Amino acid sequence: MDLQGFGAQLASGTWITVQLALASMACAVVLGLLGASAKTSGLAPLRWLGTAYTGMVRGLPELLVILLVYFGAAMVINQTASAFGYTQYIELSPFVAGVIALAFNYGAYMTEVFRGALATIPRGHTEAGMALGMGRLRIFRRIVLPQVWRVALPASGNIFLALLKDTALVSVIGLEDLMRETAIAVGYSKQPFTFYLAAAFIYLGLTAVATLGIHWLERRTTHGMRTLGG
Repeated sequence: MDLQGFGAQLASGTWITVQLALASMACAVVLGLLGASAKTSGLAPLRWLGTAYTGMVRGLPELLVILLVYFGAAMVINQTASAFGYTQYIELSPFVAGVIALAFNYGAYMTEVFRGALATIPRGHTEAGMALGMGRLRIFRRIVLPQVWRVALPASGNIFLALLKDTALVSVIGLEDLMRETAIAVGYSKQPFTFYLAAAFIYLGLTAVATLGIHWLERRTTHGMRTLGG
């Protein structure tokens, strides 16, 4: 496949796509844990907040969220800075806006994944930790979280694969990711089929590598269980 000298640009765009996907997923996991904790909380306001968050995300297209974050977040940041006397304009980069938007969207789905995983943890495990004198944070970190991660990992892997593909949407706000670099190459070469086909193969390759990584993590997290069962 003749890339007419655009191979380096596509490689650079691919690296940006990988960084965007990993950073967004990491933030989505944190939001998911916070959201799941809110939805399973004994406090009604927190449960309402978690429910409102997941319900709102289901009603908004990812592309619209990206545009709202890119144009709206910068306005909010600058207005807040002005209130504190900071007059220099603060610009939100497309990468940061993309991470925020994707994390906001997929954090809602991770919330439901973690909420379901938390429901599978027997209450007796927490009570046993308290009987041993462990604090709530330590119980969550040492007892609850490893079990939640084991249950949530398969669904989390599917969510990451979906997020990886949706990184292409961030190209609309100027991020020089794989999709953006492909569009630039098409504009110069006038050969859309060649470059969009190349992009398709790259996305398939990224998905294949991610799938292998997810399977490796699943084997690692269930290794002890298989040993115990054997």
